[in-house]
Amino acid sequence: MHRSSRAALVAVLALSLAACGGHKLKSDGPGSSRIPDLPDNAVPRPEARSKYGNGRDLGSGPEYEVFGKRYFVKDSSTGYQERGVASWYGTKFHGNLTSNREVYDMYTMTAAHKTLPLPTYVRVRNLRNDKSIVVRVNDRGPFVNNRIIDLSYAAALKLDMIQDGTSLVEVTAISFDPPAGDQPTVSRTPPQPKLVSTPSVRSEPEATALPEAPQTQIFVQVGAFGDRNNAARRLATLARSGIDDAFIHEDTSVSPMLYRVRVGPVADVVQYDAIVEELSSVGIDDPYLITE
Repeated sequence: MHRSSRAALVAVLALSLAACGGHKLKSDGPGSSRIPDLPDNAVPRPEARSKYGNGRDLGSGPEYEVFGKRYFVKDSSTGYQERGVASWYGTKFHGNLTSNREVYDMYTMTAAHKTLPLPTYVRVRNLRNDKSIVVRVNDRGPFVNNRIIDLSYAAALKLDMIQDGTSLVEVTAISFDPPAGDQPTVSRTPPQPKLVSTPSVRSEPEATALPEAPQTQIFVQVGAFGDRNNAARRLATLARSGIDDAFIHEDTSVSPMLYRVRVGPVADVVQYDAIVEELSSVGIDDPYLITE
């Protein structure tokens, strides 16, 4: 898609996101109170699978249906990692029951996910600023196209994504399940991940400003090939469809060298959504976010 056409699509998507709550600053948030101090990250520990929210309470096995779409809950969180778009939810649901029938508290470090077992602990990293948090997944959602996780207000605040409403993130499960074929190890003290310390919202800025780190660039990768001719064919397919900001990246860090076809750089979630829609129109449904 030519840049002018994509600009029009980006404008439409921006309006659509605002209409469906993609930008929640005006209609959601902390209400009349403020968080005096940001909460600590959730501390992972082994927990029994919840009786509720994992599908079985509906009598149809580990699956459930929302808005006519069926979702299948994973048997385990082991090995789960995904990159995509995170959103957040606040006052609208504060005090309501979550999918596993706990009370949603927007000031704690929790999240909603469509298919991870409840509860599951995950590390969420903001790809734009590299801030990282650990949250406990105890709810289902977000049931919006192209979104992979819905964070509590406090969690979104720690990732610095409140103003935009969404952010490009990496979600990695912290699992206590043994790999397939291994026997579980009995331990009185569960392993503790290294947590990232985030200052309080009341903290004053440092007196001496540190040099700014180089801005992270984000790209959408749509193929990795050992043969440059195959990469060139993928690039030609994109060009014929009007996607004119794709290129071939020669990855010499691996042997043999790989030719990675990428689109971007990606400035924000709205542009990412537009790129994903473009790629879907040419049959590419598995784009992957790359940071440099």
